[in-house]
Amino acid sequence: MFRQVAARAVKLSGRRLQSTTTSATPVMANTTEWTKLGEAEQKKISTQLAEIMKGDWNTVSAENKKAAYYITYGPHGARTPHSKPGDTQKVVLGSIGLICVSLFFTTLIRRSVEQPKTMTKEWQEASNEYAKELNLNPISGISSKDYSGKGFVQ
Repeated sequence: MFRQVAARAVKLSGRRLQSTTTSATPVMANTTEWTKLGEAEQKKISTQLAEIMKGDWNTVSAENKKAAYYITYGPHGARTPHSKPGDTQKVVLGSIGLICVSLFFTTLIRRSVEQPKTMTKEWQEASNEYAKELNLNPISGISSKDYSGKGFVQ
């Protein structure tokens, strides 16, 4: 019985000492320098961190955990943001400007074109008289007895 307890204690203490000595010093102290490192140095650091993370995570230092997270999920390589700060404002202002310019030209074009002759008040009143002559919609429309609407006049 004593033998099993002693063997277990030796095994645990050896593992504990081994894991604490490997991760006591941070592999990469500053994550902002990751993009400035060469490809060989990046590979070396990532393999060192991978070996450290294979051990007990409770004994891994916070700096090494942060470095491993940054290397795995940080904004570098394929995860580099495509837009810079302030690009959203430029897109919104450009879209608003484009809409305003298009509204201006639409209004300018619509005002420069003459109205069709069927949109004049005289034509629409003549259409009302013609509809009454032909007895159009005699139940509820313009030719009915109690009709009080404008008819075709807009």
